[in-house]
Amino acid sequence: MPHLLVAGKLHPSGEALLKDLPAHGVTVDYVEEISEPSYAPFIHNADALVIRTQPLSAATIARASKLKVVSRHGVGYDSVDLSALNDRGIALTIVGNVNSASVAEHAMMQLLAASKRVLRADLAVRKPGQWAWRNRLEQQEISGKNLLIIGFGRAGQKLARMATGFEMKVRAYDPHLQQAGWPNSEVDAITSLDEGLAWADCISIHVPKAEKPVLGAHEIALMKPGCILANTARGGVVDEAALAEALRSGLIGAAGIDVFDNEPPAGSALLDCSNAVLSPHIAGLTAECSERMAIASIENALNYLAGTIEKNLVVNGEFANV
Repeated sequence: MPHLLVAGKLHPSGEALLKDLPAHGVTVDYVEEISEPSYAPFIHNADALVIRTQPLSAATIARASKLKVVSRHGVGYDSVDLSALNDRGIALTIVGNVNSASVAEHAMMQLLAASKRVLRADLAVRKPGQWAWRNRLEQQEISGKNLLIIGFGRAGQKLARMATGFEMKVRAYDPHLQQAGWPNSEVDAITSLDEGLAWADCISIHVPKAEKPVLGAHEIALMKPGCILANTARGGVVDEAALAEALRSGLIGAAGIDVFDNEPPAGSALLDCSNAVLSPHIAGLTAECSERMAIASIENALNYLAGTIEKNLVVNGEFANV
C-alpha cells in the first residue's frame, strides 16, 4: 500500500482528494505548515512526497528510505536539492501547464500597475495634500511600447499574446528555445540579451533561478532610462540590491516584483521603493490555479508510482526525457 506525504496546505479540492485516497489503497500524512522541519519527521514513511515552496534538503532526502518521487505543487524546483534526488534515483515531477495563465495575468498586471504608478496614485488620493501628484505626469502608457520577455515558456508565450492586445511590440530572449526550436513565429527571438535590454521599454522575466542573476548591475545599466520591469520568476533572478538602487535613481521607472531573495523579504531594500508594486509570491496562487495545482500534484505522485505519468512532467528519473 503506497504512502503519500503532503507538505503544505492545499486547496480544499486537493484536501477532498486526499480524504478519498485511503478507500483506493493509499495512506496519507498531511502536514499543512509550510516548512521543512514540519514535514521532515514523516519523510521516512513516504513513497511519494507532494511539496509546495518549502525546501527539500539533502539531509531530509537522506532520511527518506522509501521515497520514489517528489511531486512539486508548481513548476519551479530551486528549493529542492535535485542532485541529492538524482543520487538516490528519486524522480521529480512538476505540474506542467496549470499555472501559466495565472502567472501571465500577474505579469500583465505588474506591467500595467507599475506603468500607471498605482501605489503613488492611491497614496495621492488617501493622503491629504497629495492630490497634486497627478500633475507630475509620472504615469505612462504601455500601448505601442517595446516588451522584452526573458524566458519564452508557457507563461511567457501567454503574456506575449496578452501584450499584443495592447499593441505592444514583443520580442523574446530564450537561448534554450532557440536551440530546441522557436515556438512562436509571431514573436521574434532576440539573440543578444544586451541588445534586447537596450531595445525594451518594458521587461518581464520568466526564467528559473541560476547560479547568478540574469539581471545584475551590468544588465540593469543597459536598460533604457525609465524602463518598466516585471518579475514573476524567482528571487535571485534579479540582483535585488541593484534593482532597488535603480528604482531609487529612476534608471528603472517602476517595477512589479512577486518574488524575493528571502521570503518573506524582511529588510529588503525594495520595501522602501514606492515605485515598486510588491506581492507575496502569488502569481500562481489564484483560487483557480491553486485548485489545479493541488489536484495535479497529487495525481502526478500517484501516476508516477503507477507508471502512468506523462513523460513531459518528469524533470528527472526513470521517465524523464524518454
